[in-house]
Amino acid sequence: MSSFKGRDIISTAELSKEEFLEIMKVTEQMENLVKEKRVSDIMADKLVAVLFLEPSTRTRLSFETAVHRLGAKPITVASAASSSAAKGESLADTARTVDGYVDAIVVRQPQKGGAKIMADAAKAPLINGGDGAGQHPTQALLDMYTILKEKGTLENLKIAMVGDLKYGRTVHSLSYAMAPFAPTEYIYCAPDELQMPEEIVKDMEAKKIPITKTSDINVALQADVVYMTRIQRERFEDPAEYERLKGSFVLNRKLVESGNKNMIIMHPLPRVDEIAEDVDALPNAAYFRQAHNGVFLRMALLAMVTGSI
Repeated sequence: MSSFKGRDIISTAELSKEEFLEIMKVTEQMENLVKEKRVSDIMADKLVAVLFLEPSTRTRLSFETAVHRLGAKPITVASAASSSAAKGESLADTARTVDGYVDAIVVRQPQKGGAKIMADAAKAPLINGGDGAGQHPTQALLDMYTILKEKGTLENLKIAMVGDLKYGRTVHSLSYAMAPFAPTEYIYCAPDELQMPEEIVKDMEAKKIPITKTSDINVALQADVVYMTRIQRERFEDPAEYERLKGSFVLNRKLVESGNKNMIIMHPLPRVDEIAEDVDALPNAAYFRQAHNGVFLRMALLAMVTGSI
């Protein structure tokens, strides 16, 4: 087994197939620990900085929950306004300062590539909780764990990613994460203006993954995994452009029932209007189960990078 002790988790592109499987194995151990209501103190001597300089509900709360469930203690910044970032402090200086207080750092901030800047400035292992329109590796890893639980495999699946693929860091990370598992096809379903960045498409094609680009959601609904994303208001400089594109794809029960009967529907949340509430009760609606898996995955990563397991 590889050692993750002291390692930064910045991008899924940096992980091997063996390392993905190792993370999945430890995540399952953490889920069993929680479900069996066993108390863990494997990180009782650790402090973890949870720095969120951009809004978050699931990622921040699941990281804080993970810290507590491992017996560690968090120190938290919940918004940019409550940190020295509001005074103009650089990301590198923030990282150097916090590095002296804790054993691991989790950070979300709005600058693409900002997590790498902070990781380079800090000695403690740093986990990227989302860097602007760049990467969101822990989301992709919990997505993989969800797919594994729901489909029983990570291999040879047709995966559709729908919505905002240009700015959607979750689908950027998921594309790289699933690539080693020989997906039969990636379906990138988006308006032309929000299609997957060309550098990612080229990387996937270099890995011999068949790519279909479409703006027809019915094509996406033939996949084994349909990964919905919201059109992200906060990424648009032009409000009129957001208003024009925001309702591009709306998944409802009738549409789901017309697609692949064995597909699962995923979403990193929050949703706005892209999945109707009449989908929620369908057995293939996996998005809330997906959100709950975040605690187990983030427990695993924290334990691994601090050398606690």
